[in-house]
Amino acid sequence: MTSDDSQPIDLDALRVRIDSLDAQLVSLLSERAGIVEQVGQVKRTDGTPVYAPHREKAVLQRVRTLNPGPLSGRTLEAIWRELMSGSFGLEQPLTIGYLGPAGSFSHVAALRHFGSSVDVTEADDIDAVVRSVMTGTTHYGLVPYENSIVGSITDTLDAFVEHEVGVCAESLIEVSHCLLANCEQSSITRLASKPQVLAQCRKWIQRYLPQAELVPTASSAVGVELAATEPHTAAIGSRLAASIYSVNVLAEPIGDKADNITRFLVLGRQRPEQTGTDRTSIMFTTKHAPGALVDVLAVFRDARINLSHIDKRPSGRVNWEYTFFIDADQHRDDPAMVSAIAQATDHCVLLRVLGSYPRAGGVL
Repeated sequence: MTSDDSQPIDLDALRVRIDSLDAQLVSLLSERAGIVEQVGQVKRTDGTPVYAPHREKAVLQRVRTLNPGPLSGRTLEAIWRELMSGSFGLEQPLTIGYLGPAGSFSHVAALRHFGSSVDVTEADDIDAVVRSVMTGTTHYGLVPYENSIVGSITDTLDAFVEHEVGVCAESLIEVSHCLLANCEQSSITRLASKPQVLAQCRKWIQRYLPQAELVPTASSAVGVELAATEPHTAAIGSRLAASIYSVNVLAEPIGDKADNITRFLVLGRQRPEQTGTDRTSIMFTTKHAPGALVDVLAVFRDARINLSHIDKRPSGRVNWEYTFFIDADQHRDDPAMVSAIAQATDHCVLLRVLGSYPRAGGVL
């Protein structure tokens, strides 16, 4: 191997330089950690939350701005998220609730967003994740809100209708489906996973496993558990699940569409500060009047506030009455948003701001 000027590259010398830089990095990280401990003391004294989504966004934006390459911005962000994860532990250990079991894509999302130094706690369903935050069993909960292929996650919408819980952050998670089994692909007779996951891999299944019996499970991780114990049974799940349950990855990715992204919401009891690029999630039930829904939407249009998401679910109170969900690209404390919410409320029997939070800067 040679350099651009045709001089031989001294690999040992390069390794010595790397070792020297590693020593400097460890020293700097230790110095940083000492400052973090002081920050933790201040936060414990004045009650400031350990996790601050607006500060998180500012730090990550600055890191991306300072990045000269050749490492990608996504790589640096992953490194800094782990640094912040370790910092949480120095300030105050955090517990994050997610939809289990272990190895689910919600588990993957929790680790990518909060890092591996926090404690994660699995819940049987999304409702249980919400309740864990409301009762203080967990500091934060992370729930899937919408998928770029299948749309809104109805269990999450229903939980918002049932419980008054706040949203303080969002995360965009890339979903890569894997075929997992401890047998040869040619001997697979059953294929297990969550119905939505099976639907997202329908074309691949028809092409490569057309005779396999499809086995719907409560989550993709449950399907991987079956693949770990039942002969000739495969699952579609995450690489994390493959590692946890000791199942081989036979093929990846097997989704029918690229750029399969799930948007997760972080549930918590705090109110993040404005960052300049924020989003507000709102749920409302209109009055029983002609054009009431149009009137609500027109309020945001006239205020020149973009709505990036809209959906509906049964209200749970009266038959054929619906609760609507919208995301507005503005912070709740912005004057235009304050006015719009007040005007929209006049057309509703119920309007609740779920939370304002920084818009995700990229896919994790």
